[in-house]
Amino acid sequence: MIDLYYWPTPNGHKVTMFLEETGLPYRIHPVDISAGQQFKPDFLAFSPNNRMPAIVDNKPLDGGVPISVFESGAILIYLAERTGTFLPREPRARKAVLEWLFWQVGGLGPMAGQNHHFGLYAPEKIPYAVSRYVNETNRLYGVLDRRLANSRFLAGDDYTIADMAAYPWIVPWKRQQQNLGDFPQLRRWFDAVAARPGTIRAYSMGDPYTHRPTVTEEGKSVLFGQTAASTAPR
Repeated sequence: MIDLYYWPTPNGHKVTMFLEETGLPYRIHPVDISAGQQFKPDFLAFSPNNRMPAIVDNKPLDGGVPISVFESGAILIYLAERTGTFLPREPRARKAVLEWLFWQVGGLGPMAGQNHHFGLYAPEKIPYAVSRYVNETNRLYGVLDRRLANSRFLAGDDYTIADMAAYPWIVPWKRQQQNLGDFPQLRRWFDAVAARPGTIRAYSMGDPYTHRPTVTEEGKSVLFGQTAASTAPR
């Protein structure tokens, strides 16, 4: 059984997408990030960056003590290796998956995240910052579109953890001030992933936790006002 510490954000959806695709048993422990639940000492014990998602594998394959994993990319790799799915063993194919996975965690996610922040949440609208991250998001959409012009999925013909990592960051394309109609290959891929039963089930897992349609002012201070001192365990 996998314990999943989760909130319905793009990074949270990555993990439920994998779990629903494979049927690996799991249970959700909601971590309301705008209420500060990610700072609880018991959560910080295995997620030291005070971010979700994180998992605890209570029955690892080696039969030893439970294994905890934090960071969404690391979780996807761990689960793929645990199940032998969605991450090829052949070196060239594996290399391609890892390239696009790390492209997402190092590029698309952070840039789209800053797009969300300055476009939606920042108390002061800074035109340069908004333009900077909207344009960079647009550039990254173009990278995806060009890649998908020659590839069914991000890493080749097969659906992999690279696709699971990237898809949730394209879902809010309207909030990112993008137009999928400008990227026909990206649109084709997006629709294919959206139609997968595993994707549909994964997103439905977030329904019970979407009772807060917006982040409150108090929640903003929790999410965006963190320092080393404010996040230290007490």
